[in-house]
Amino acid sequence: MIIVALVLAALAAVLHVYIFFMESLAWDGPAARKTFGPASTAEVEATRPLAYNQGFYNLFLAIVTVIGIVFVLVSTSPVGPALVLVGTGSMLAAATVLFLSSPSKRSAAVRQGTLPLLAVIATVIAIAG
Repeated sequence: MIIVALVLAALAAVLHVYIFFMESLAWDGPAARKTFGPASTAEVEATRPLAYNQGFYNLFLAIVTVIGIVFVLVSTSPVGPALVLVGTGSMLAAATVLFLSSPSKRSAAVRQGTLPLLAVIATVIAIAG
């Protein structure tokens, strides 16, 4: 089960690196506009600093998750699973906040939160087993 958990966590990390890319590096691109909704050039410019910061938040969650995966693969220390849970649990919590606070973004929240949810469940099962 730990391999399933690590694969799901890695996929969640990759997704969050892509979100980082859209928010911090390609905020004015078509993928970011379609996903996050800034339609006009004025909206893009007004929200760019917030998106830039939020993108790095997503990148840091991915990094924590990847470090946890590496620890699990090279060590029997409980640090690895803990970091995987911190990273994917935080991703899931952020998706939950988005789901509850922005009804128009619920579809994006579900897409953003599904892999972390599955990774959290698989990691907990692996740790308990």
